[in-house]
Amino acid sequence: MDQPDISARPRLISPSLFALSIFYGGMVCIAGVLGNKQVALGPLAVEAGIFAFLLLVVTSSAVAELHGPATAGRLVRVGFVPLLVSLVLSFVVYKLPASPEMIPANRDAIQLVLGSTWRIWMGGIVAYGVSQTLNVTIFAALKGREGSKLLWLRAAIASMLSQVVDTLLFVTIAFYGEFPVGPLIVGQMIAKVTLSAILVPPLIYVFVGLGRRLDRA
Repeated sequence: MDQPDISARPRLISPSLFALSIFYGGMVCIAGVLGNKQVALGPLAVEAGIFAFLLLVVTSSAVAELHGPATAGRLVRVGFVPLLVSLVLSFVVYKLPASPEMIPANRDAIQLVLGSTWRIWMGGIVAYGVSQTLNVTIFAALKGREGSKLLWLRAAIASMLSQVVDTLLFVTIAFYGEFPVGPLIVGQMIAKVTLSAILVPPLIYVFVGLGRRLDRA
């Protein structure tokens, strides 16, 4: 009896969507860890989680370009799963007793990283959901006017506006009432908008180009 040709079966998911979804989930998880460090970029001081969040913005925009805004919106919503699971696991590991053989400096450092307050966790969840949804919405709306043209400009505008909202939500929820948040919000907005303008335009072409190449394979 002839064996069925497996290669002839229709794909349940395109290679580009599969690859970009896996990458997106990884960036959702690592963003919170990187955000514990502030880095100096010339005169700008920015929390390092911005690099992962910019990659999230680029990935969701690339999915919207390749597969439509509805699929990109579902990707953002599914992204809550690894985000929430990583937060729960962080809390569980934080509460578990450390091995007595663990180096004290390492033990204290990881406890500090994992021991974020509920306001920081809540700020991260709300800011992620709103800013990533806004990014996809703006990107799709601009594509509706410009068609497939000016990909770099559509991605940059969507990223800059969503990062402004992300900063406003996260800093307000996480730190309002603890200290004056105005200077922090302004500084973070300037840094994130600048990075969005510099990094997002070239990266969107890389991600979209890679996606199209995967789908042609």
